Amino acid sequence: MPSRKSSVRSEPVPVQLGLHWDTPGLVAGVDEAGRGPLAGPVVAAAVILDELQPIRGLGDSKVISARRRERLFDEIRAKALACCIAEATVEEIDRLNILQATLLAMQRAVAGLRLLPRKVLVDGNRLPVLAMPAEAIVKGDATVPAISAASILAKVHRDRLCLALHEVHPAYNFARHKGYPTAEHLAALRQHGACAVHRRSFAPVRAAIEVADRSA
Repeated sequence: MPSRKSSVRSEPVPVQLGLHWDTPGLVAGVDEAGRGPLAGPVVAAAVILDELQPIRGLGDSKVISARRRERLFDEIRAKALACCIAEATVEEIDRLNILQATLLAMQRAVAGLRLLPRKVLVDGNRLPVLAMPAEAIVKGDATVPAISAASILAKVHRDRLCLALHEVHPAYNFARHKGYPTAEHLAALRQHGACAVHRRSFAPVRAAIEVADRSA
């Protein structure tokens, strides 16, 4: 007969998988902006909301008007218990790939919170490696207020970055398309080639660079 010790299987505790119990303490919401564009950094935000100061009108930043996002951005910064906005650079995107750079930006956002959350809720289906339990929630930006707040901070911050990029590289009109592969942006890439803030690992940018190299 096998001993009790040999019949017991030890399984590792899944720390970063979806959790099905409530962890008491502060909860942070995390979301990103800028995975799809051809230029500029990817941005992530982490937010711990204050239950005593509710914020009306939170939701998916992609379906909220720019004017309302700006208003909510200021209100979130004023009322949240803690919030942090972080980036992963174009160089990190090209070196790591966009998914890993996004997870890195999320890690930085959580690490930058002035308060330590006991649990982190992340929009989507992938999780960064964190020091505390985390749960991925598909479409969480539309259903979880803390994630909605994070999505708004990340979106507004990145849009402002694109306005600044437009001042430095006006030929690409980053102020209009925010770096996304619109027809206007692709035409500018073909005409002017890639600039310093373009993601060279993305296919349309790589193609523009190859055309420029052949023409040189």
